[in-house]
Amino acid sequence: MIYWAPLFHFYQPPTQVPEILMKVANESYRPVLEVFEEYPRARATFNINGALTEMLGLYGYTDVLSGMSRLAERGQIEFTGSGKYHPILPLIPSDEVARQITLNQATNRQYLGEAYRPRGFFPPEMCYSKDIAEPVSLSRHEWIIVSGIACPEGWPMDIVYRIDYAGQPLAVFFRDDILSNNISFKDVDGQGFIEHLKQLRQGEGDIYVITAMDAETFGHHIQHWDRLFLSQVYQTLVPAQDDQAAMPGPKPLADQHRKLFEYERSQDAGEIKIVTISQLLDIFPAGQKISPRPSSWSTSAGDIQAGNYYPLWQDKNNAIHGMQWEHLDIAIRVAHKAIEVADNPASLEYAGIARKTLDRALHSCQFWWASRKPMWDVNMIDRGLALQREALLNALKAISLSGCSQEVKKENYYSVIAARHIFDRITESLFMD
Repeated sequence: MIYWAPLFHFYQPPTQVPEILMKVANESYRPVLEVFEEYPRARATFNINGALTEMLGLYGYTDVLSGMSRLAERGQIEFTGSGKYHPILPLIPSDEVARQITLNQATNRQYLGEAYRPRGFFPPEMCYSKDIAEPVSLSRHEWIIVSGIACPEGWPMDIVYRIDYAGQPLAVFFRDDILSNNISFKDVDGQGFIEHLKQLRQGEGDIYVITAMDAETFGHHIQHWDRLFLSQVYQTLVPAQDDQAAMPGPKPLADQHRKLFEYERSQDAGEIKIVTISQLLDIFPAGQKISPRPSSWSTSAGDIQAGNYYPLWQDKNNAIHGMQWEHLDIAIRVAHKAIEVADNPASLEYAGIARKTLDRALHSCQFWWASRKPMWDVNMIDRGLALQREALLNALKAISLSGCSQEVKKENYYSVIAARHIFDRITESLFMD
């Protein structure tokens, strides 16, 4: 048996505009959920970051949230944990990592209900370093998924490696990067994907394969890919007709639509089984302890060799990235100081605003849009900087209203002046392009 465990990553940044959120929901989120409604025996693992969950709830897309919860209650999908505002976890302080995980858990439980019971963890952009293993494990996750490029040993297809660190055992799964990217960039169709899966098995034993990609791939990034790929694969492996016969109520899709994607099914449905990632823990034995390489799902072997582990978010050769992280580091330090010294109602109020704003200011998209590989968007960069500046503004106000020493107030004032200079340099760079 070949066990295929697909993961879908749902995310939009906290700075996303309502028009784009509506477009993505209509083009991708709703169509993807319709596919799962059509194929009740389909299985998948969903990661949805709390920032998106919250936006969907606040903007009225409750049908998307209730649809996910319904699928989870049926056992069709499972959820994972993550960081609420999609930060690059290896690049932020450990206390901020733990806070993002906790915020994500609370927000998703609020909007998704008891159906949100994650066993596994999806680090944003699959950015991994050994430093995040402990907070992931301490937050009671049983496994973590990382990019295939992070695997330091033989490729696991019939065992599940464990991460070697001083703490509770944490299983680690590796994404098949090549196969996942082939799907993401429309380099394989449904039948070709199934043939590829069958070719991966070399012996007689059971194996597993994990694919992972943005949920927005299906319908938003690639128009109709929810039908032309996803529905086609599920049509072959978990035929809708058999499932629908046992289900009351109207059929989710008209027959004439389904016929566009039907083709002859051989023995694929009996040879390939679709599962959630957590189910793999119950099927395959534990392997040795390993130390995955620091990396992301956009990191190449050359990047790792150069020590450039997160090239789309902290490229050593990207001057704007350097200034963005320098600015954010100041924002974090000043906000932490504000929380530490706030000692009266006025200073506590501003420190609270700084704290909540800093949570959002950690999101990854501001760095990705500055990567130039190939993406570049001055507005997304500016929106991220605006959140950082807002955190600094409120943090410095909290410090100035507190009873801390003049030396502390002066030190943090100079830090904000330095941040202002960095902000101006970044802005000038945006103008120059």
